[in-house]
Amino acid sequence: MEQKRNNLFIVLAGIFITNALMAEMIGVKIFSAEGTVGLDPAHLNILGFTMDFNLTAGVIIWPVVFITTDLINEYFGKPGVKKISYLTVLLIAYAFVVVFMTIQLPPAPWWIESKDSAGNPVNMNIAYSAIFGQSQRIIIGSLVAFLVGQLTDVYVFQKLRSITGSKNLWLRATGSTLVSQLIDSYVVLFIAFYGKYPTDQIVAIGITNYIYKFLVAILLTPVIYFGHSIIDKYLGKENAVNMSEEASHKSKGFF
Repeated sequence: MEQKRNNLFIVLAGIFITNALMAEMIGVKIFSAEGTVGLDPAHLNILGFTMDFNLTAGVIIWPVVFITTDLINEYFGKPGVKKISYLTVLLIAYAFVVVFMTIQLPPAPWWIESKDSAGNPVNMNIAYSAIFGQSQRIIIGSLVAFLVGQLTDVYVFQKLRSITGSKNLWLRATGSTLVSQLIDSYVVLFIAFYGKYPTDQIVAIGITNYIYKFLVAILLTPVIYFGHSIIDKYLGKENAVNMSEEASHKSKGFF
C-alpha cells in the first residue's frame, strides 16, 4: 500500500509541476477566447471599460492544475498540497532565473537574422527577449498569486469536507476552486499592474478572467469524479477512503 501511495503522489506531483511550469512559460501569449470558437468579441461594458475575453495562453492548461490540486488535496491533504506548491514555486522561480540568464547571452550573428514563414526578416534575439523577458512585477505577482491561491484552495476544500464529510465531492472541489481563483486573479493583477492602470480597469479585467475560470471550474466537475474513480480503483476503495480521512485530519488551519 505504501508503494502505491508513493507512486500516486509522484504521478500527481509530476502532472502538477509540469502543467504549472508550462502555464507560466506560455502565459506570455494573449489570445481571443471568442475568436477561438468563431465568435465576435464580447465587448462587455464593465465599470466603464469595454472588455473582451482576451486571456493568457496559460489558461488552456491551468484546469489540469485545478484538477490535480483537488486530487492531491483529497488523498494527501494540506501537507501534500503545501509540499508540492512550495516546490513548484521554487522550480518556476528557478526557470525564470535560467531564462533571464539566457537572455543576457550574446547571440551568434548568423542566428539573429532569420526569416519567418512568409520570408520577412526577423531579429531572433529581440523576439526571444520579448517573448521570455516578462517583467519582474508579473513574475512576482504570478508566483505570489499561485501560492496564495493554493493555500486558499486547500483550506476551503478541507473546510467544506469537514462540514459535508466524504459526500458532495463536487461541492468541495468546485467551491474551493471558485474561491481560490477569485483571490488568485486579483492578487496577480494588482501586484503586476497596480499604479500602471486605473484600479477600476484592473477590477474589470479580473471580472472577465474570473468568468472564464468560473465556467471552467463548473465544467471540470465530471473530470474530477472520473479522476477519483481511477484512483479509488488503483488504491482499493477501503484504502482510498482511509487516505482521504487521514488527509482531512491533517489539514486543520490555513497554514
